[in-house]
Amino acid sequence: MAAGIGQMSITPMETLSAVLRRIGIDIGFQSEHPYAEAALWDVRFPRVMLAVLVGAALATSGVLMQGVFGNPLAEPGIVGVSSGAAAMAGVVIVFGLNVFGSWTLVVGAFLGGLLATWVVYITARKGGRTEVVTLILTGVAVNAVGGAIIALMTFLGDTSAREEIVFWQLGSLNATRWQDVAIAAPVIILGIILCFYYVRKLDLLTLGERQARHLGVDVERMRKQVIVLVAIITSAAVAFSGIIAFVGLVVPHIIRMIVGPGHKILLPASMLGGSVLLLAADSAARTIVPYADLPIGILTALVGGPFFFYLIRRTRRGAGGWN
Repeated sequence: MAAGIGQMSITPMETLSAVLRRIGIDIGFQSEHPYAEAALWDVRFPRVMLAVLVGAALATSGVLMQGVFGNPLAEPGIVGVSSGAAAMAGVVIVFGLNVFGSWTLVVGAFLGGLLATWVVYITARKGGRTEVVTLILTGVAVNAVGGAIIALMTFLGDTSAREEIVFWQLGSLNATRWQDVAIAAPVIILGIILCFYYVRKLDLLTLGERQARHLGVDVERMRKQVIVLVAIITSAAVAFSGIIAFVGLVVPHIIRMIVGPGHKILLPASMLGGSVLLLAADSAARTIVPYADLPIGILTALVGGPFFFYLIRRTRRGAGGWN
């Protein structure tokens, strides 16, 4: 259905028929528009696939972050992944770097996200342990520095560079190619599979750090591994889509209220919920404004912002707990 939505309307049966024809099955539904099938395979299917992958990656990262910190307000951006990726992308755009050819922007954003996470983690380490409060505060500082770098690049860049930086900051799946999906998919899918290794440990951690240690969980080691895993998954996602806010915050919390706190169900359900949410947001972004492609980050922020305020008030009423 999402692939059929757009300025050129294609029915679900026509879309299904186009897929089946690729494997040699013709069910007889052919669009009247001569370029419908080309539009599906060259433009819409890659975009839909990337939306599914990015949504799943952000939501899964949110589940892990909230689990290891025991805080429903935690999300991937807390360790500076998004701001680091955006800052490096701005540097690549303004200075016209071309180290990796057409992939320089993507590689730069990916490395920027990892670098920001490394800075946050190293700063938060003390005596062989990671202090959660220090990590969060350092994440705030890194996000502020990243924002300053983005502002500086916007100031230094020409009109074209400024427009590209702003559009990248707002997030978009426009102009997605199969090559993008081919690179993002293995990293995101493998990262999500590895996340399931921590399901039982995250459930034990909900009992408290001391109880989890008594039950055999190396909390510090797990926290370090999860932070690195979240950085890789999120960096791979935002490198191709730009910054898409609040998916990692809102989706896990909504799913948790529906299915409960058990990560065996929460993790796959959030993965599916993130994909559905981002696919719906992208479909809306392509159709709300006629003959224009609205940045998807605007829509997720408009929904996620008010929900974030609700979470803050709910958390304060519950004295910082999950309930």
